[in-house]
Amino acid sequence: MTARILSIGTAVPATIVSQERVRDFFAGQPGVDRLTQRLVHAAFDAAAIDRRHTVLTQLADPAATPAPLRDGATGPSFVDGTALLEPTTGARNDLYTALAPGLTAEAARAALRDAGVAASEVTHVVTVSCTGFFAPGPDYRLVRDLDLPPTVERYHLGFIGCAAAMPGLRLAARLTDAQPDAVVLVACTELCTLHVCGSSDPQQIVASSVFADGAAAAVVTARSDRPGLDLERFATAVTGEGEEDMVWTIGDHGFEMTLSAEVPRIVGREIRGAVDAFLAAEDAPDVWAVHPGGRSVLDRVEAGLGLDPAALAASRAVLRDYGNMSSATILFILQAMLHDDAIADGSRIAGLAFGPGLTVESALMTKRAAVAG
Repeated sequence: MTARILSIGTAVPATIVSQERVRDFFAGQPGVDRLTQRLVHAAFDAAAIDRRHTVLTQLADPAATPAPLRDGATGPSFVDGTALLEPTTGARNDLYTALAPGLTAEAARAALRDAGVAASEVTHVVTVSCTGFFAPGPDYRLVRDLDLPPTVERYHLGFIGCAAAMPGLRLAARLTDAQPDAVVLVACTELCTLHVCGSSDPQQIVASSVFADGAAAAVVTARSDRPGLDLERFATAVTGEGEEDMVWTIGDHGFEMTLSAEVPRIVGREIRGAVDAFLAAEDAPDVWAVHPGGRSVLDRVEAGLGLDPAALAASRAVLRDYGNMSSATILFILQAMLHDDAIADGSRIAGLAFGPGLTVESALMTKRAAVAG
């Protein structure tokens, strides 16, 4: 029996910031020189993003009260007038602990509801995140918040980065292979903007121009004949270069993202070999679901694979409307494809995501738009 994604639920913070508003805020930081201002404008304007969601209410309104912590206390302030402050990593992680579980639960409830699956039917939970840590962790909180059975098996994939949803889905498929009656809830939650910082470093500026907050959850099982996406097979490829070009480390004032200008070029050079090895002699897929690490990454994938410009329309739409939500982003794209009637029953979907290393994670899926007879 083949594992199938029955549904995908998504959730985003209520606060929305336009790309122009955040661009002007970063460019207007006290002490920013003209070169940095030009770099900020160039990076933000080239990102092909209209708006993003964030848990940082002060990015939309500097006068807003900072988000509360779990005990009701006020969280750290990120903005003082026109200046971006530098809360400690511990203070930022406190906000993650307070805010990530609620967003995860919202996405997971939506996924279960759309799948017609009761919480009591869930047998396994796989949580994914690279933007915060706490224990008992997101997997434990999801069991508690959704009132899942206390016997649910729990797994957490941490600090894998933007590509981590693919290993999460792969683990779910492996679990259903071993236990055909399994119902696996995969939840990806990333609060990337918690680690925002002011900087004249071009790599930090690029990171600030694309990252956003969001959560997505998928219900995966092999025991249902409901419509969905069959998970046919997966592949991982570590590129020959890029270990120093996409890096996610922990600093004293947040997690620090290195995202060099080489990343899109490495993707462009390596993507054809990775995809050819994955697909082997099979026909090209009908649809592409590509993680939008940024506009330039999508451009390089399109050129490297010789795709029609329309092939990455779903990826570009999610980037435009939500930004890069790290691991959750690819599930937003797959959710759109699940509900797109233009993608016919039996269409083959190739999913691609990129993570630190530089690593390429691939998945081949088949859409099942009608209940099997």
